[in-house]
Amino acid sequence: MTGDALLPRTPDRDRPTSAHGRWLLLIQQLPTRPSSARIKLWRRLQQLGSVVLKNSVYVLPNTPQAREDFEWLSAEIRAAKGHASILLAEALTTEQAEDIRQAFRAARAIDYNALRAKAQDLLRTSPARPTGTRRQALERAVRACRDELARIESIDFCGSPARATAAAVVDALAAKVTATSMRRPPVSPVAPALKPQIYRRRIWVTRPRPGVDRLACAWLIQRFIDPAARFAFADLEAEYVPRRQIPFDMYGAEFGHHGDHCTFETLCDRFGIGEPAVRRLGQVVHDVDLKDHRYSPSEASMVASLIEGLQATYKDDHELMQHGIALFAGLYESFVQPAATSPQGRRKRPARPRTGRARR
Repeated sequence: MTGDALLPRTPDRDRPTSAHGRWLLLIQQLPTRPSSARIKLWRRLQQLGSVVLKNSVYVLPNTPQAREDFEWLSAEIRAAKGHASILLAEALTTEQAEDIRQAFRAARAIDYNALRAKAQDLLRTSPARPTGTRRQALERAVRACRDELARIESIDFCGSPARATAAAVVDALAAKVTATSMRRPPVSPVAPALKPQIYRRRIWVTRPRPGVDRLACAWLIQRFIDPAARFAFADLEAEYVPRRQIPFDMYGAEFGHHGDHCTFETLCDRFGIGEPAVRRLGQVVHDVDLKDHRYSPSEASMVASLIEGLQATYKDDHELMQHGIALFAGLYESFVQPAATSPQGRRKRPARPRTGRARR
């Protein structure tokens, strides 16, 4: 067992760096007061899907994402005047490794069984033909169950057998809603798309150290909304952004996460950007950003690794933004290329974007 050991990153963020069962251990100690820090830590560990080996020892599979999560938690623990160490461990026997895997499966079984019970209760109590507000409430419940299933799957590191039953019940509930939705009256038309002209020659403001969603949004803004868009970074909430500046992917921003959409998808919806290559790009951004494996595009893991590489290479946010825009411009062109060269489709390729620079 080696203290604070770091292994090389792998292209697949969800694949352990060893095939023989290496694990990351977080050993922590927090002061008894205030108790809120201990509660917050416990909740975060639950969200990450870790299991406890001893009272203060938590374990995750040794993946780059888990290492990053534990490093953030260690910083928070030290900020709360606690102590934290991250260790790399390997079980000495296959039996010990299997015991750890069984602990993960048992923890996820609790989550899956709770979701299954909730979905079964909805199936049993909901009317055969819900109407009006009851149908809307049932639709919201189905979306919540779908989201919860995706969340549990994202931390089901060892494949809990309880997943199959929970997924089957959620699917049955969704099928019931789909059947009733087919009898719904036409819905009112969606709000008209925003006009890009109104948003031109403006400064778009977002949080520092942009990740996949914000980098993709910057490309989308320059490609489809304002080729001359400029970008700035501020560590504050959207309501405090100066007038004439447009916040995005910030807390409280109009252009941010809404429902189960990332900011990239929100911008596409609001500005009516429905080009197939952009929608495909949106699926990649969605899965990397929200980690819910909704679309499972083959490019997701590689894009995630490239973003990590850019963030490690460029410490200046403007340089990072500029190279991120170039990355998504290239990915977009790779999605457009097959349609443009198809023998059946002689349609013209979209005009090459006026590539703008992320200026200071």
